[in-house]
Amino acid sequence: MARWWGTDRDDTPAADGGDEDWRQRRQALLDGLRERDRVSDRALDALSAVPRHEFVPQATRRAAYADRPLSIGEGQTISAPHMVAIMVDRLDLEPGLDVLEIGTGCGYHAAVTAEVVGAEHVYSVEYHATLAEQARQRLADLGYGDVSIRVGDGHAGWPEHVPYDRAYLTCAATEVPATVLDQLRPGGVFLGPIGTRSQRLVRVSKHPDGSTEREDVGGVRFVQMQGSEESP
Repeated sequence: MARWWGTDRDDTPAADGGDEDWRQRRQALLDGLRERDRVSDRALDALSAVPRHEFVPQATRRAAYADRPLSIGEGQTISAPHMVAIMVDRLDLEPGLDVLEIGTGCGYHAAVTAEVVGAEHVYSVEYHATLAEQARQRLADLGYGDVSIRVGDGHAGWPEHVPYDRAYLTCAATEVPATVLDQLRPGGVFLGPIGTRSQRLVRVSKHPDGSTEREDVGGVRFVQMQGSEESP
């Protein structure tokens, strides 16, 4: 799989385009992603439906359809589009699956996930209250108001809505969060970056008997997960 090394800073000057300009930029991004290995039509369709420029700050909006992460404040980033597409595919998302996201950020990844499973099936936890509120409003404005967002420590997951069919991290944990894994139903799948300076995208399948199978998908680099690993 492709490896990306992003930065939390982008100095591209702001420049808003009209709807057609944004459509052309998004299409150019999709055309580039279509040439990559292991990016499905399902993932591309979801990315095509979500206006990424609406999820980035004004100062970096001109770079909204560059295939790289961008800063969104609070030391957090919006993931590179190709990484979002890869995660959609590696999670084997399908309509109607209940999905737990750890790290709402600006809400972009949640919106792409919602395009596949349905907004009412997405539950997202964000550590920073400011980002959570902004994401909640933005998603509502863009037609994803049924996505559920709460402020909290992602290490604890979201126990009120268990069990989940899928769970993923948009931030790197030092190890697979045990509580999040426990909140998956038998047959569920976890996906997330694991590590500190050296990170690997790890996929964990939870078998019906409760045993798990771990797969190393490849090297990645995400911002670190906030909160305490000792959270219940």
